[in-house]
Amino acid sequence: MTELELILDAAREAGELALTARAGGLKIWSKEGGSPVTDADLAVDALLKDRLMAARPDYGWLSEETADSAHRLAHDRVWVVDPIDGTRDYIRGREGWSVSIALVENGLPRIAVLDAPARRERWWAIAGGGVWRNGVPLRVGDRDLLPGARVPTDALPKADRDLTIVDKPNSIALRIAMVAADEADLVATLRWGSEWDIAAAVLIASEAGAAVSDAFGAPLRFNKPDPQAFGVLACTPGIHAAAVARLADRAAHLSAA
Repeated sequence: MTELELILDAAREAGELALTARAGGLKIWSKEGGSPVTDADLAVDALLKDRLMAARPDYGWLSEETADSAHRLAHDRVWVVDPIDGTRDYIRGREGWSVSIALVENGLPRIAVLDAPARRERWWAIAGGGVWRNGVPLRVGDRDLLPGARVPTDALPKADRDLTIVDKPNSIALRIAMVAADEADLVATLRWGSEWDIAAAVLIASEAGAAVSDAFGAPLRFNKPDPQAFGVLACTPGIHAAAVARLADRAAHLSAA
């Protein structure tokens, strides 16, 4: 079994487990920091760790729902996983959540899968080999003007009201994937975030031809000792420089706060 087949199978099984668990009723509590978590998040995490690590025991492991260990830093290849990205939508019975799995090698995502079973969508990408949703190849849009760019968000600050709001799934991975599918032109966050939130989606967007960076425009690396980055920016290549410039003061202020 190839690594892509392994990830696709594990993601499909994880998505089915998440759907079944939600239908049966969830136990919900808040993690430190206030973000919600459910017993399904933990069950999906355990399933993925069992399937992926059993098949590749010499790889490292980094997941939102597993206590981190420096042991992963000794491995060139690491699974980077968010068992249910978009837990708020998941809890509310909405469709905007996904199972996110990336295989990172030497700091860069090499294979990525997003499985969004409530949306009947499966996305996958191979570094240098392209990206697909439900078997259809994807390509980023060609927008080269920042004003009017489509952004999946609930609301825009006054400074950004020349942008265009489109529907926003709770999953940041799915929002980034929307850029790959030419359903959005720009996704930007201005906060410290974790590698598992974006590792798979970064490869999906990149393979579609999107420009992807941190909030300052710098390249993203993964499996770092502290697995965080300040913000993510995914957009059509023609607006990347303008987006970085617009966000620069805000990013500098918020990153230092």
